[in-house]
Amino acid sequence: MNGRIDSHPILAPARGGMVDFFWKGKKLRAREGEVISSALFAAGEKIFGSHKKDGSAMGIFCANGQCSQCLVVADGLPVKACVTAVRPDMHIMPCEGVPAAPSEEWARTNAGHEFQMVPVIRTQVAIIGGGPAGLKAASQLAGMGIRSVLIDDKPRLGGKLVLQTHTFFGSVEDCFAGTRGIDIAVKLENEVLSQPEITVMTSTQAVAVFSDRRIGVVKNGSYVLVEPDAILIASGAREKALSFKGCELPGVYGAGAFQTLVNRDLVRASSKVFIVGGGNVGLIAGYHAMQAGMHVVALIEALPKVSGYKVHKDKLVRLGAPVLLSHTILSANPDAAGTGVGSVTIAKVDASFKTVPGSERVVACDTVLVAAGLSPCDELYRQAEAFGIKVFRAGDAEEIAEASAAMFSGGIAAAKIANALGIKVEIPAVFQKKMNILKSRPGNISARPAGGCSGVEVYPVIHCFEEIPCNPCVTACNKGLIILRGSSGTLMDLPYFVPGDGKGTCSGCLRCSVFCPGLAISIVDKRKAPPGRAFVFIPFELVPDFSVGSHVPLLDAEGVFIEEGEVVDIVDRKWQDKTLMIKVLASANAADRAIGIKYQRDAEDIRVPVRPEAVPGDHGENIVCRCEKVTDREIRAMVREGFTDMNSLKAIRCMMGSCGGKTCTPLIKRIFAEEGVPSDKITDPVRRPLEAEVPLGVFANPRIEEEPDYEARV
Repeated sequence: MNGRIDSHPILAPARGGMVDFFWKGKKLRAREGEVISSALFAAGEKIFGSHKKDGSAMGIFCANGQCSQCLVVADGLPVKACVTAVRPDMHIMPCEGVPAAPSEEWARTNAGHEFQMVPVIRTQVAIIGGGPAGLKAASQLAGMGIRSVLIDDKPRLGGKLVLQTHTFFGSVEDCFAGTRGIDIAVKLENEVLSQPEITVMTSTQAVAVFSDRRIGVVKNGSYVLVEPDAILIASGAREKALSFKGCELPGVYGAGAFQTLVNRDLVRASSKVFIVGGGNVGLIAGYHAMQAGMHVVALIEALPKVSGYKVHKDKLVRLGAPVLLSHTILSANPDAAGTGVGSVTIAKVDASFKTVPGSERVVACDTVLVAAGLSPCDELYRQAEAFGIKVFRAGDAEEIAEASAAMFSGGIAAAKIANALGIKVEIPAVFQKKMNILKSRPGNISARPAGGCSGVEVYPVIHCFEEIPCNPCVTACNKGLIILRGSSGTLMDLPYFVPGDGKGTCSGCLRCSVFCPGLAISIVDKRKAPPGRAFVFIPFELVPDFSVGSHVPLLDAEGVFIEEGEVVDIVDRKWQDKTLMIKVLASANAADRAIGIKYQRDAEDIRVPVRPEAVPGDHGENIVCRCEKVTDREIRAMVREGFTDMNSLKAIRCMMGSCGGKTCTPLIKRIFAEEGVPSDKITDPVRRPLEAEVPLGVFANPRIEEEPDYEARV
């Protein structure tokens, strides 16, 4: 089976050679440097072992090394498949239950290590997290002559930017709006690598902050201590989980894990994707799935409107993906083999989020992406704060927002750190104001008409009706014919096309449409069009399944079919950065409404109700703590007995698994709330170093063949 993405509208084909490895004795192929989980997914292998408690199938979940759902045994050692690279001729076996201790043969083969003292790196600032906030902070500190050590657990800097193929919102001037996330990552990374004041430690995990003000980090199997004067936590966020029947099945995982497989490793993770959550993460994941040639069966959101940007939702529906509001998931149902997902059961919810009886539906799919929001990764911040260390936060580790806001947050944090170190730096008030705007939630939705310009033969039609912080279309128009107009006088105002005023007329250059992050601007051109007809240029970022001469279904911004249009040209110039402009011939009456070309034309009917006996009943057996397979019923029983100290729940193994409670703690707190326990009566679980799993042998600090690459820059 070839589960690789060989053709992508934005991403270049994967580079590098292939290596052989063995899975259960069978020879398979992996790309050089590829992690085990992606190599197995590409080969069609999605079950990595079985759970120690009940023998149920295990597969990928976080794709980030924060749990052990993907544990396998590689060359005799248990390893996390999502963060362990395949080596040539590596022999990998499923991890069935609790992994066995390494064999005597393995011990003899690996004996004789030379051990070394734990090195200590002194620096002014330690930055944990190499995403947009951490990178911006490092650059700003370097500009003030302040030395820093930048620590990130991935091989590349950029954080989640390296997974984002879409162009970004915000301000062109301040945060690269109109540029793809993958390209922003490169810009920020190059800026950091060019500054000698910054020591970069990639593929390095910060595992603890200690009371002696040192940070324990693990790199390439070696243990290192970093001793800074101040710490910046810019470690981003983790995805929130949901508890529902079947949530522990392989094939149910986070949207971020999905994007890692698809956009980083170019692996076709699914055939039929179902998405839970209508925030930006879920909406964007759906778009990324379609870019990679996967079918988005549906996206559901419990609220009566999506919480993400409307233009993200519009991109999905006008490509043919259903978005169902006021809906929830009741269960993920196993496939015929009982080891993966075969379908989901969903239902409508009322204003109180109670299931509407009789509204249940079953939808066939093989993957369920949970995009239920994000939680800050702030455990190391809390450790440092408890020890009285000078510690700061930035980006999602401080407050969940867009990457554009994270860059500003990193810059502001750098100035605060400089002041704390005795270097007086003034933070302009405008910086905080701009950051607050970039953090803004979507505002009002306007009922204004999308376009229509009497007496003008060529003009943009702006299908952007919701107040969001964004201005690339304004910057893109060389004639200044697009302006922001509204009551706020900020980026939140809506864009309008204003011809005249001595500025000239629209030339139909297509720039505003190409650089719109929401792909929400079409260009209508009536020049040279037959009577009663018009040419419409529609932005398109998928691999076309049509050609010049084809007739395609044209949709409006809400995904409503208008008419068939004829494709007369596919415009693909270098400056468009892979955003195609599809020139179609449409009726003059339809031209101003057309903004989408339906891509999923074989959508299934998901409106068919299910038999009452197929509706999931009591949720007591729903898994809450997935590491240890602790159920909703077990936790509620203890809460009803009067336990309000979350540490007491460790008696039933809650929060005792590989993730250290990071996944289940929010779910447990929700159960407390549902049982009527006030939040101020709950005792949080005690957190101690370490914040991540570390093999014990690492602390012996064996000298390894590949020495860490940071020493030359310290």
